[in-house]
This record gives sequence, structure tokens and C-alpha cells, in this order.
Amino acid sequence: MKKSAKRNTARKNLEKYTSRAAQKRRGKARLQHELSLIAEQMGVSVEGAHLGEAVSRGKEREGTERHVRGVYMGTAQGYGFVRCPDFSEDIFIPRGRSMGAIDGDEVEAAFHEYSGYLGERKTEGRVLKIINEGRHTLVGVLSHGERARHGRETVFIPDDPHISIRPRITDTAGAKIGEKVLVSIKRGGQSGLPTASVVRVFGSPNTREANYGAILAECEIECEFSDEELLAAERSAARPVTAEGREVPSEIIFTIDGEGAKDLDDAVSIRETEDGYLVGVHIADVSYYVGERSSLMRAAFARGTSVYFTDKVVPMLPAALSNGACSLNAGEDKYAVSAMISLDKSGNTVGLCLFPSVIRSRVRGVYSEVNSIFDGTADDGILEKYKEVIPSLYLMREVYGILAERLHRRGYIDMELPEAGIILSPDGTVEDIVKRERGISERIIEQLMLLANEAVARELTDRGLPAVYRIHERPSADKLEGLLPYLRSLGLDASGISSPSASARDFALLLASAEDKGVRAEVSAVMLRAMMKARYSDTRHIHFGLASDCYCHFTSPIRRLADLATHTVIRKTLFEGESPRGTVSLARRAAAAATDGELRALTAERKIENLYKALYMRERIGEVYDAVVSSVGAFGVFATLENTCEGLIPAERLSPLATFDERTMSVVARGRSLRLGDRIEIKVDDVDISRGRVYFSLL
Repeated sequence: MKKSAKRNTARKNLEKYTSRAAQKRRGKARLQHELSLIAEQMGVSVEGAHLGEAVSRGKEREGTERHVRGVYMGTAQGYGFVRCPDFSEDIFIPRGRSMGAIDGDEVEAAFHEYSGYLGERKTEGRVLKIINEGRHTLVGVLSHGERARHGRETVFIPDDPHISIRPRITDTAGAKIGEKVLVSIKRGGQSGLPTASVVRVFGSPNTREANYGAILAECEIECEFSDEELLAAERSAARPVTAEGREVPSEIIFTIDGEGAKDLDDAVSIRETEDGYLVGVHIADVSYYVGERSSLMRAAFARGTSVYFTDKVVPMLPAALSNGACSLNAGEDKYAVSAMISLDKSGNTVGLCLFPSVIRSRVRGVYSEVNSIFDGTADDGILEKYKEVIPSLYLMREVYGILAERLHRRGYIDMELPEAGIILSPDGTVEDIVKRERGISERIIEQLMLLANEAVARELTDRGLPAVYRIHERPSADKLEGLLPYLRSLGLDASGISSPSASARDFALLLASAEDKGVRAEVSAVMLRAMMKARYSDTRHIHFGLASDCYCHFTSPIRRLADLATHTVIRKTLFEGESPRGTVSLARRAAAAATDGELRALTAERKIENLYKALYMRERIGEVYDAVVSSVGAFGVFATLENTCEGLIPAERLSPLATFDERTMSVVARGRSLRLGDRIEIKVDDVDISRGRVYFSLL
């Protein structure tokens, strides 16, 4: 082609492009002009703003903008939500509008409501400022940054999928690329971007030891006591046990616990009376050993609860107390607070007597042994061990039946979710994982503890005394709204729970209906996600799941701060005659610390369990199993094996065109619909030990 022809072709292409660009500029200018007129009518200034910003501002003016305080919840994609107690829905925060907030920060946000494409009401907002930083440390892995080929940058990749930031490391503390570390985060340096410095190195993210240590550090589980605390516990535990100022019950008292338990803080007794039954629940008098303003009480406040892992216990109090002086060991005199509860023949509580006591447990009962007595499989050795308390055991089983039926009629929501039993070899490797079954003896003790907790809560309330209540609020309307379509898709009559005034009994009846259809486990799991989280409060409120309007924790002061605080209130006001005003602050502070400690403990226990499950499944990559769909979403499908191990089938592995139907809680992929409760066949594809996650593929 001649040069002149090439120039002519190029000129025509340039003219064509210029014409298109001009049309595009004119179209954009016209749109911006029209938008500015609309915005002016709405009172929104768009001077110097881009179209996207103007549209966003216009959205904000569609409804009155509101300011709220709440907790920011992040995502790996960079957008997030703000959850606040004053608003029923989580407020959507688009990417780039979080002001650097990360998951767990307390923030102030502005938001507006607007109509979606289908007329539904939506929220969108922006973070105005970070009030309190929720996290100062994070756990993750060191990696090469974008400039790694020049050897100048190391970045940190958090394990938590809710955190999208990748801070630059300013001090590695000797850690190598690929190692698991704990870092201290510094927000907004000179560049405005977060930085981090390594404060602890755990090692390879593929080992049990590194991940175990990382979980304890991330969840702030304090495993060691100070020398001062240990010495205080030893001194307190050395006090002699005498009957001075205490009653010595004549009842036949004994304990029933798990085989490996060492902190035995509850013992029981029972006898039949002319009008019904006298149930004794005798609880270790921990408040005698732990003073309100002592270093031991400060240790309990810092921890909030004991933490129970597969292979060890991290106690709330030093072993000299938790496994020693306060543990109600058989054949030893121990200080206790006895709650003698009078019941009529129908199981109604008609009286409660609380007093400090000295008790001696006759037998150190074990759940499995007591269950064998009830099912007739106990050998002669077990029958000999329990011969003194066997009449009491059968009377307790009788009373359990009465109390359980009464609780059922009241509307107790028994979700009965499966628990894992993880069996370890002497060297700490996972030998097996099984579904743990609860026997009749576990249910009896649970029922008697519920009875005592409720009786003590009512006694304190009736006397106008402070208490650390265990509360569980009614499910929110928006949570129920998301639950109803799924229940209806299963053919369940959900009319009873569609009302804002739905009772616990309505939910219990729905679960019974689900059991008849063979989907109780699946409905329980979805219902649990719709429920509010139970917590502690110094203000009385309902416990929805127990269908109780007055409930506290009293029966485990060795391992729970809430119970220890309740015992301290009882000691000071009922036993020592002090003014209730002196314990108001204690109840308020204990409620907050106990809730926080419980959340940390539950998170750590779940993560350690997931770690062991991941280690177990790592040896089974490539194997095929039957599973049940346990959760679905746009991310894919979670499936659970018979042994409770759960794995994710990511949406992209199902099909590039997989679609999620929120109404029926199902995913459609390759012409197949997968919904909660469906039985499927899976293959174990991969395991991420560092995050405790297992990946499946659908067969």
C-alpha cells in the first residue's frame, strides 16, 4: 500500500474516533447537565463532582441521612457492613467508603435508605470516623509484595477472610516469607496506608503447633497466671475447712461429670417429700476463696471463662482452686453454696432455701457409668461403686421426666445440634472423629442446673438484688423475614412464627413439625442463624430459647465469671447482710466482661476444633464420602459428613453459572438444585490447615 493511501486511511480512522469521542463527550455533558438540574431540585450540589459521586449524593438525599454508631463487619472484597443496635438491618458500606475501618472496629457512619430495582428498601452508607479500633493485632502469613522482585517489600496476608487490607511489614522480627505470624497493626502512617510489625513468629502454617499457638494468640486466650495470682491461689486454698457459720446437709450428695473433668463445681441430691420433691444443687463456694477486689478476681475478669479444648483446659482460676480447694472431690469436706429447691408433684418450684454449707460428695459419678446403670449394661464394679446413690439416681430420672415435660410445654427450643468427639493419640495426632451422643445422665444434670439457675434468678429479682442475668432476645423481624421463605419451601407451616410476637413455643412446635418431615437438623441449623446471640446483662430480660423471663448462671463459678459474680452478690447481701448498692457495679462490669470472655472462648474452641478436623481430613484427600448439605450461599455449598466434619464446595467448582436462590436456600448448578438437607456424594479435594478449612467437590 502506498504511503498516501495509508495516510488517508489513518486520517479517516482519526476522524471517526474524534467524532465518536465528541459524541461521547456531548452525551456525557448532556447527562451531567440533566443530572445537575435534577440535583439542584433535590438540593444536592454537584459542582466539581464526578457523575458517580453525584449519583451517590443523590441517593443520600433520596431519604433523610441518618448517623449511627455500630460495629464494622468487613469482607475480603473490600466492602462491608455496619451493625448497630438502633437499626434492624446491617448498613451496606461500599468499597472505598470505610475510611480504613477493618472488621471489628466501632465506627460512626452516615447512611440513607433507597429503593432497589424491585422496589425493595435498601441501605447504603459511609464510615465517618473510627471510634474504637477493634483489633490491634492480627494473625496471618508473610508474603512478597508487588515490589518483591526488587527485594524491597514484605506484606502481611491476614488469615481472617473478613479483612481485605494487606499492610506492609516494617519489622519482620526475623520471620521468613511464608511463616505464620502475629503482627501489630498501625493505622494510617505517612502514606495513609496501614503498616504492621511482627511481634510473634509461629512457624510453618501447615503444622498443628503453629496454628494452635496462633489461635490462642489471636483470640487473646491467656494461658498463664502471674506469680502473684498463683501465690494468692495457694494461700487461699490452704485455709482449713470448718463447719463454723455453715450448715451440714444430711442429704446423700454426689457429683456426675465427664470422665476427664477435674473442676467439679456442682453436686446434687434428691429426696421425695410428702408434697413433692426436695432437689439439692450444691455449688462450690468459690466466692469464699476469691475476694471481690483480689488479684484472683481480676484474673477471672480478664479471662471471663475457662476454655475447653480437645487436649487441654485453660482455666479461669489457678489449679490450686479450680482442681483443688474448690473442686467437690468425693470423700472430702468442701465449702459450698447449697440451693435446696422444693418442687410439687408437677415440677413447679414452690420454695428455695440458699445457705452456705459444708458438703462431702459420696461418689465421683461419671456420665458413661451412670448411663450404663440406666440401660442395664453396668458391670458389677460399677454397681458396687454406685450402690449408695442408685435410689437417688432413679428418683432423679423420674423428676427429670417431669421437669423436661414442663419445660417442653412452656416452649423450650431444643435444637440438639451435633457435637464432635475428637479422639487423639498419645502423640497428639487425630485418631478419629465421631459424633458425640448425649445420654440420659447428661440430660438429668443439665435439667437440674437449669432448675437451679432459674430459681436463684427469681430469688435475687424478688429480693431486689443485683444479678448477672443470662438473656436471649427475641429474633429480629428482618431475620425472621429471611427464614420464612425457606421454611415454606419445605412445606412447613410457618404461620406461628411470622408474627413479631411469636413465642418460643411457636418455634418449638415448628421444630417438632420439622422432625416429622425428617429435616429437624437442617431447620435447627438455619433457625440458629436467625436467632439472636445469648449474652449477659445486669438488666433482667427474657431468655427466648429457654422460654424463661428470669434466668441467670449460678452453677459453674469455677469456670464462669458470671456465676462467680452471682455468688459474690449472694455472699455479700444474703449471707453477710451488706447493702445491695455495693454490688451493683460488680454485676454491671461482670456482665460485660463475661460476654466478652465467652465470645473469645467460643471462637477459640471452634477454631481449634476446625484445626483438628482439617488435620484429620488432610490424610483423607481423594476419598469419597456421603454428606448432607448444611449451608448454601452465593459462595457455594457447605456439606457435613456423618462425623461432623464440614467442607466447602466453592461455587466455581460447582459450575461457572451456579446461581443462588435465597428464598429456598438452594444453589442451582449443572441442572441440579442443591438445598439444605440434601444428601450428596463428595470427594475430599484439598485442605487449608492454616485456616482450618476443608474443600470438597461434588460427584
